[in-house]
Amino acid sequence: MVAAHAFVVGGEPSDSERDISTGGVAGVPTGIFDGVDYVALGHLHGRQRLGDTVRYSGSPLAYSFSEQRHVKGSWLVELGPRGVERVDAVPAPVPRPLAVLRGRLADLLEDPALAGHEGAWCQLTLTDPARPAEAMRQARARFPHTLELRFEPEGAAPGAMTYTQRVAGRDDLEICCGFVEHVRGRPPTGEEIDLFRQAVQARRLDEAEELGAAPLRAARRQAARAAGPVDGGVQSRDRLEDAG
Repeated sequence: MVAAHAFVVGGEPSDSERDISTGGVAGVPTGIFDGVDYVALGHLHGRQRLGDTVRYSGSPLAYSFSEQRHVKGSWLVELGPRGVERVDAVPAPVPRPLAVLRGRLADLLEDPALAGHEGAWCQLTLTDPARPAEAMRQARARFPHTLELRFEPEGAAPGAMTYTQRVAGRDDLEICCGFVEHVRGRPPTGEEIDLFRQAVQARRLDEAEELGAAPLRAARRQAARAAGPVDGGVQSRDRLEDAG
């Protein structure tokens, strides 16, 4: 009998296993075990049979949603004088099944056919044209064990530019507003723009205080201009501060 941790050709991998290539060899053929009474394999997480005497028991628990269709368990093998006499599948006590669901949030929350998944570990891919507000809170109201939330809007074209390219040449306020438009599918409201402007200005004042008084005066002047017309007293004070 041989116990081996390897990727044997013919096995079905999942997204959970790490690469165990050694010396450029990604897998080994089942023929390498010819003549062995039984080969108990480990590494692949799905319980599977590569031959009567070559099998993976798989992992007792799922480690990613790519294992949704796995039946977790092990093999109970009886060996006799002539080798393998009997092999039985033994199910593992899995606490929760996995569910991979896709659709608009409202449809997922209302579809009666999904009632059987309410106790499962869930991965939800939302296809709403605009990202729903508080999507995870809403999802967990029906599927309390939701672990992963993905967003793939219907009809959205894949972005050709990197994030760095998309924000090149934009100031902080434009980047904030662009983020809202990207995730919500709509421009920011006037109230949101005002909040972003206040946050950006407050951060600039904090940075100016860290750097010293001269940058602080410049930041204050910039904040005053953004807030509205500057009266003569403020302008005179700025000139006096600059002269000093």
